[in-house]
Amino acid sequence: MKNLFNIIVIVLALVVSFAFYYGVMGDASGFQNLEKTEPIPGNILATIYTGGPLVALLLSFILIGITFSIERFLSITKAQGKNDPEKFVKELSGLLSQGNLDGAVALCDTQRGSIGNVMRAGIERFREVQNDTEYPAPAKISEVQRAIDEQMNLETPLLEKNLVILSTVASISTMVGLLGTTLGMIRAFQALAESGTVSATQLSIGISEALYNTAGGLLGAIVAIVAYNFFTTKVDNFVYVIDEGILSVTEIFTSMVRK
Repeated sequence: MKNLFNIIVIVLALVVSFAFYYGVMGDASGFQNLEKTEPIPGNILATIYTGGPLVALLLSFILIGITFSIERFLSITKAQGKNDPEKFVKELSGLLSQGNLDGAVALCDTQRGSIGNVMRAGIERFREVQNDTEYPAPAKISEVQRAIDEQMNLETPLLEKNLVILSTVASISTMVGLLGTTLGMIRAFQALAESGTVSATQLSIGISEALYNTAGGLLGAIVAIVAYNFFTTKVDNFVYVIDEGILSVTEIFTSMVRK
């Protein structure tokens, strides 16, 4: 069930793209003939339609790329919490330095997001073992680190979720575009071979199919690659801030147990 959203998005993108391709781009009013091979001059959608069914598939890749880019932006923004993560870490460190564990937990509850959850897990575990004589000082810090690591293992996959889809779309879009280009050129030269003469109409159809698929493949790849690199960098920077916060919290707890 956890991948249900992904399946719905992909299926809807395919349905919408093919419906748009055949219903809007392929509308008979946009062509000069019934075969829909000669678009009315100036009708861009009808002209792109001559690129063939692979255009619809490329449109679905573009929609998938845009949809998951929006999904990643919203998810990562939510994971960062209510306030700026760096500001949160500084404020949290200040409260912990004062020994105000309850205030630190309350701050984590206010911040929420991945960084708030990770810090809260460490603080709550420290509060449990702080005065427990069964745990020596190093063991207390180890328990805190274990709690933090467990929470990080839960949060990190959520940050990186669906990035592989963007990466896959980037690769497949290029390949499908290349396939469309190849098929278009095959059609163009096949028409030339069958007629024995240069048919401007058939030649233009083949070349159009080749070029529009090339353009569609490149556009889909560009959208996915830019989004993938942007969100990968954003996740890396956020994880770095979390790691800095973990280091700061661990150092404060270490000094507290040694007193």
